[in-house]
Amino acid sequence: MLEWKVFLEQAPSGGMTYLGWLMSGVLWTILVASAAWIIAFTLGSIIGVARTVPVKWIKFPATVYVEIFRNIPLLVQMFLWYFVMPEIVPESIGNWLKTEYPNLITLPFAQFSLWEFTAAVLCLGLYTASRVAEQVRAGIESLPKGQTNAGLAMGFTLPQVYKYVLLPMSYRLIIPPMTSEFLTIFKNSSTALTIGVLELTAQSRQISEYTFKTFEAFTAATLIYIVITLTVIFLMRLLENKLRVPGYVSQGGH
Repeated sequence: MLEWKVFLEQAPSGGMTYLGWLMSGVLWTILVASAAWIIAFTLGSIIGVARTVPVKWIKFPATVYVEIFRNIPLLVQMFLWYFVMPEIVPESIGNWLKTEYPNLITLPFAQFSLWEFTAAVLCLGLYTASRVAEQVRAGIESLPKGQTNAGLAMGFTLPQVYKYVLLPMSYRLIIPPMTSEFLTIFKNSSTALTIGVLELTAQSRQISEYTFKTFEAFTAATLIYIVITLTVIFLMRLLENKLRVPGYVSQGGH
């Protein structure tokens, strides 16, 4: 029988209950994933567009970025950012990251450094940007070439064709795969526990270690992930229906 009352017990540190630990994990999961998504969507959009332009010196570095970040395991990238980055930058900057920078602010309900949070956000953001870039590229390339030719024939420059014709249409078509990437970044945020970020999975493991209620701890975490996932799917489905283009079928749509 599940003993849910364990979450109402006083935790040994932090001045809160185990439920408070779990909620702080939810908070940091949302913060890490949301901050990383801002990076991923912004940078991924730029790189995705760059991969479709007919200019080799723009297209080539964008392709290299995607191939590198998409093909190195996320966990390896997480370790590279946290452990290796402070060692390869100038020594003064590396020492600042490892000593002074983590102590600039006090993080609520958590006992990890700001550098751990920053490294996790940068890692997830840059990794997911490579995946977002591929979705943006696929969305643009799925449009008929006639749209580009029509825009150019009307006197638009190529940047204007992208701004007023290709991007507004392609972003509407890739809402379903973008939803998948947004959900994936929430799930991938669990890798941040390997560098000390006390997000939802890390807090569940910590509750399990203190109370030996492993089943209850990870069942609660699973249910929370499901709630987050269903909420995102519901909101994105509303957005997709609102922005649907008559006569077009979104990628992954039915």
